Order: sequence, then structure tokens, then C-alpha cells
Amino acid sequence: MKKLLFLFFITLISCNKEPENVDLLIINATVLDIEQNKRWVNRFVAIRNDTIVAVKTMRNSDDFTAIETYDAKGGFVMPGLWDNHVHFRGGDTLASENKNLLPLFLKYGVTSVRDAGGDISKSVFEWKEQISKGELQGPRIFSSGPKLDGENPAWPGSISVTNEADVQMALDSLQKMSADYVKIYDGSITKEMYYEIIREAEKRKLKVTGHMPMSADVTDAVKYGLDGTEHLYYVMKAASAKKDSIEKAESGYAMIVPLAKTYNDSVAEIVFDELADAEFYVTPTLYIGQVLKDLADEDHSGDELLKIIGPGIQETYQGRIMSAKRAKESGSSMRDYTEDVFKKMIRPMYDSGISIMAGSDCGPYNSFVYPGESIHQELKAMVDAGLNTQEALLTSIKNGPRFFDQEKYYVSVRKGRIGDLIILSENPLENIENLESIDAVVKGSKILKPAELAK
Repeated sequence: MKKLLFLFFITLISCNKEPENVDLLIINATVLDIEQNKRWVNRFVAIRNDTIVAVKTMRNSDDFTAIETYDAKGGFVMPGLWDNHVHFRGGDTLASENKNLLPLFLKYGVTSVRDAGGDISKSVFEWKEQISKGELQGPRIFSSGPKLDGENPAWPGSISVTNEADVQMALDSLQKMSADYVKIYDGSITKEMYYEIIREAEKRKLKVTGHMPMSADVTDAVKYGLDGTEHLYYVMKAASAKKDSIEKAESGYAMIVPLAKTYNDSVAEIVFDELADAEFYVTPTLYIGQVLKDLADEDHSGDELLKIIGPGIQETYQGRIMSAKRAKESGSSMRDYTEDVFKKMIRPMYDSGISIMAGSDCGPYNSFVYPGESIHQELKAMVDAGLNTQEALLTSIKNGPRFFDQEKYYVSVRKGRIGDLIILSENPLENIENLESIDAVVKGSKILKPAELAK
């Protein structure tokens, strides 16, 4: 009798319980667990501010009342995509054109980006703060701030590092502006200063990635504390069976074709295992390699997205176009060798335990690689290179936040995670092409429609 009275009392309390207030309620959803390759049907997702407060079955949906309710109609809800290599640059005259493209990332479900350095860092950090406060529409930005390079840097806005004092001042500067990581470029940086930056950044517990001088070695750099590398040239060098003799005969990027020709699977296996043991990250940027390979011959004038790229940014595309035409006229075939080798590296790198990060390298100067859309193409390239759809998606939604030790706030649709989400009509776990079926994007507890973002 006491047990019955207790149950009656609990039921009475439950019936009288006031619904919990949230900002957004997504109902009738199929929630995707990308890590476990599972889906959970007939769910709702409750979001307050930018945080998920509940993911439950629809029978519990009356426990919440929302400012806005969105009916997913059985659609698939998953974490927003991360593009882990983008650029905002072109100087102050192009800052507004860069800013205008921020919503384009959201249109394609990219809710976070890793800015890999440019020459408008002041503006980028302002946008970052405005986006975090909900004052500006765009993806969350994690930025390196200015790149570090050697004497007479290759890119405007970079910090010149030629001695140990420069290293300290450069890192002080990055920390003062609250840069999220350190990006090194290989325009003229010496091997010695490259290693010195890594050693000093390691002491300060700063993440370091980027390019590296071809005279350096990635397996040595990892011992000093290098966290990752952008593009695959430098890992390919380490996997060459004749890298030492090539280095004696060639310098800089003249080494690339000989290295590609002498890439050795057995050597690569040893190198990959060593990098994996160091919890190393690699951003392959496969898609831009394909675009640049065909740049001299392919006509992009009819590209749908070209219409919304600012004229100043379009003008920056001419540099790579002319370089591609000159390379074709001279008979250079570097990309014919490298792109095939890069593609074959992906599966064994992944299997070794290296953390592969999806990054598109979109931005000014990188011709016809468009914000947002390009990360879809990068993920398709990952699948073409041998990853399955689940693995490819994790290179974006998991390894991005993991690089910044932010994994516990992202990766899955569950209570306590950031509510940056995409809602799709087709399941991307079944086919990577289904990423194109985005019905809505959730950012800051707001439902955003792709058609509106395109404007």
C-alpha cells in the first residue's frame, strides 16, 4: 500500500511539473551518432543559448517549451562540419569581401573553421568575437593569427623570424592576440629557426602546425613537439626511400617530383607509425590539389558560386591560373606525380592512427575553391582515397575540435555539447553525397535555411 501511495505521489508531482524553457526545440528528428555509426529515430533536441540541454524520445517533448520549434520531419541531425584549413586574407581592401562570405560556410553546414593565417588578423579576431556573441552570422573561428616565416616572408602580414629573439617576440605577439595555435610557413624560414619555433612553442604549450622547409624532417620536428602538418609534401618526403640523396642533389620544391617517384610503402609504414605514436595531425587538402592540377585547362567561368565571390577576391585567382598555364607550357608535371601519391597515402595513414583533418584551403588566392562547398568536395576526395563515409565525416567533426582539445564540447548530439548542428533530408552515413541534402543549419539556437544564407 505504501508503495502505491509513493508512486501516486511521484505521478502527481510529474503531472504538475512546469515545462522547462529553452530557445529551440527540434522535434521528430533522427539523431545520428557518427562515432558509433548509429541513428536514433523519433527524437527531439532541446537547445538553450548555444548548448544542447536534452536529447530524448518524442514522448518526453512536453517537458519543454521553446521560443522556436522546428519539425525535422524525420530528417537527420548531426554535428556541424569543421573546415580545418581556410584563409581570410588579401589586405584591408579585401576584408569586407572576406567578411561577406562568412554565411556561405553556414549554407554548407560548416559551423566551425580553422583559419590558417593571413594578413587581416585584426579583422578576423573581431569577427570571431562578434560571432561568439551572436552579433555576426558565420562559423566559429579558431585562428593562428599571422603566419611565422623567415626573412622577407612569402605572404603579407607574416611575422619574420630570423633568430632566437625573433622567436620569443613572435610567440609573445601571438599569445597577446590570443591566437589559437601557431602556423609556420616555409617561404624562407630556415631549418634551424623552424625547429626553434617548435621547441619554444612546446614550452608554452602552444599547438604548432603548418608548412616546413624541405630541408627539415617531419620525424625530427615531432620530437621537438610539432603537433601537425598542412598538406602532404613533408610526410611524403619522410616516406621516400632516397630522401637523403635527393636532398643533396635538389633543394626546396625541386625535390617534390623525385620524392614522389621514390615514395616507398615500407618506409611510409614506419614513418606513419612513428607519427601516430606522437598523436600527430595531418591536413591533406586533397581537393585543392585536384583543382590546381586541372587549372590550366578547366573553365570555371560558369561556376555557380563564382557569382557571389567579390571582384577583389576573384582578381586574386589570376596568380594561380597564370602559374598553372606557365607550368603547362614548360612541361612541368609535378602535380601529375604528387596527387596520385597523396591519394594512396590516406588509407594507410588513417589505419596507422594518424589523425587526418579535413581542410579545404579555401580563401583568396586559392582559385575556385569556394568557402563551405569545398569541404564537401574534400570529404568526397577522402572517400575516393579509401576512407568510408563514417571515417571521412570524423576527419571533420571529430578531429577538428580534438586538435584544440575541445572534443568534449563537440563531436556528438548529446546533452552538454555545443548546439552547432545540421539537419539533412538524407543520411550522410550512407553516402557522402548526401551532405548536399541540408535542410537547415542550427547556429546559436537559431534555425538557418540554406536558401536565405545564399543571399
